[in-house]
Amino acid sequence: MQSHLVFTVISKDRPGLVDRLADAIASAGGNWVESSMARLGGEFAGIVSVDIDTASLADLEARFAALEGEGFSISRRSGDRRAAEPEGKLAHIDLVSQDHPGILRKVTRVLADHQVSIELLETAVVPGSMSGESLFKATADLRLPVGLSQATLAEALQATAADMMADINLID
Repeated sequence: MQSHLVFTVISKDRPGLVDRLADAIASAGGNWVESSMARLGGEFAGIVSVDIDTASLADLEARFAALEGEGFSISRRSGDRRAAEPEGKLAHIDLVSQDHPGILRKVTRVLADHQVSIELLETAVVPGSMSGESLFKATADLRLPVGLSQATLAEALQATAADMMADINLID
């Protein structure tokens, strides 16, 4: 029987981390399905989805324990199978604003109020090209619930953008 495992990993960034993870998974007979990884604040962080025979889970756990001895922090969640693809339209959001506390909170509140799911989110604070002041930038892939029009969500986001003096673009 196949099991599906999703895990997060954090470690001090150094060369060879992904290779160590890939080796542990492959050596236990697992199949690396999907992942998202990045260097954040000097740390390496990622989330990985793996399919593996249920009988091989103990072997993979032992390999993860060895990696934890090398400074990896691994958190796991498993189930019998991968979740089905959710329903609803996909959309993308780009946001730029002068950096200040609470930007993401205000935008995610609008998304939550409209039952929008965030499928991918990337944020960064970067220097502004002209003024040199810090800019907050965010991009996100969203899944709109069935019945929510993109125009309705765009209108709600624009109201929030005006309050924050931010530029928010919602595209399909």
